[in-house]
Amino acid sequence: MIIRKKEHWLRMLFVWHGSVLPALLPRLALLFILSLGVVYFHGTVLNFKIPLNPAPLTLFGFVLALFLGFRNNVSYDRFWEGRKLWGGLLNTTRSLTRQAITLQHAGQGNEITDFVQLQSAFVFALKHQLRETDPEKDLKERLSEDQLQIVKQAKYKPAVIMNLMACWIQKARDKGNLDTILQARFDENLDKLSDILGGCERIVSTPIPYSYRVLLHRTVYIYCFLLPFGLVDSLGWFTPLIVVFVAYTFVAFEAIADEIEEPFGTDANDLALNSMCIMIEETITEMTGKEISKPAKISQNIID
Repeated sequence: MIIRKKEHWLRMLFVWHGSVLPALLPRLALLFILSLGVVYFHGTVLNFKIPLNPAPLTLFGFVLALFLGFRNNVSYDRFWEGRKLWGGLLNTTRSLTRQAITLQHAGQGNEITDFVQLQSAFVFALKHQLRETDPEKDLKERLSEDQLQIVKQAKYKPAVIMNLMACWIQKARDKGNLDTILQARFDENLDKLSDILGGCERIVSTPIPYSYRVLLHRTVYIYCFLLPFGLVDSLGWFTPLIVVFVAYTFVAFEAIADEIEEPFGTDANDLALNSMCIMIEETITEMTGKEISKPAKISQNIID
């Protein structure tokens, strides 16, 4: 995710890094060349004048804008739901850590540290599962050798780590550090972790229907390719500039919607999962009384 400080309105007009413009330049260049050809031949193809004028294109463009707005709302809902789930993950890990520290009758520091490490491992394993990346390096730093061997063999590693957390709670109960009521309180937060895990998996495994995406994609580009034929008679050599500007608006909306509909990826506008994982780990570690290193100053341009 791109993390920027608020910038001056004039400078934002020229922002390049983090916008979708670099990916759109080849398509916009193609439309610009097409528009130049349409103007040069006065909207004629094989001696046949394309009978288009701005009126139907204006009406069609209005309808297309409504559909693009709906498409972006759907994608942003998925993005925001993902952000709320990770916000809930932060809250739940804090609650579990507080319970482990304060609700035990005779909990020991090493046992608390083990439980916090399991929570950190869960967070990083969830990130890697959502991004389909290798979690081994992060898990080695946070799990014991026995725990690592159990988790490495699992397909759904966060669920297995959550089971290890439940085993830690059961051992504390067997030792007499927890009573039945307090154990139930822990289980409530483990259930919340399970809900968060399932919610993230639901977003990843349920994309926007493909036929809907294809229909909107085709419609946007057909409209953009027809646009110069409708504007050439009224705008002349200004047609390429207006076509590129209008096409940039429509095509960029579609590109942004495609980028944020799966918010757990590594695109510039996806969620900053790396920073979230580190922040969650630091806050629950600090709750145990350990010092954490001061966070580095956020630069003007960070992709996470």
